[in-house]
Amino acid sequence: MTAIPSPLPELEHFIRDGIPLARAMDLHIAEFDGERLVMTAPLAPNINDKGCAFGGSLASLMTVACWALVEARLRQRGLDCDVFVADSTIRYLDTVWDDLRAEATLAPGASWEPFFATLETRGRARADFACVVPGTGGKPAASLDARFVAKRRA
Repeated sequence: MTAIPSPLPELEHFIRDGIPLARAMDLHIAEFDGERLVMTAPLAPNINDKGCAFGGSLASLMTVACWALVEARLRQRGLDCDVFVADSTIRYLDTVWDDLRAEATLAPGASWEPFFATLETRGRARADFACVVPGTGGKPAASLDARFVAKRRA
């Protein structure tokens, strides 16, 4: 089996160059194993007036982490698509006082196979994703449930 080159360095560069907010937040892709993408950001540029993580930064970090997971999977397959968030629900469950970390995966019960099959036949596909910002005691500090759409570029 031939190793697939990692899409991460190019993808992180694309994110930081193409999304000014990502650069201002100092977002970085920390891990990607094909099923889970971890994105991080330091607390300092993402604080609120209380000195903890700004809710908008948590929302942005989780949204970009899911978007980056879709992009990374598409890039592994050499697919050129536009990726959009279709809808999302965010829950803020605890205060974050440390550097930010978001862990994005497919939603429970979702699968990449139908996503890629639909993309192949229709040129457009959607899938559901889940993302968490880990908190204390093994509980999430924030979570996002979202649907993303990929559309082949002409």
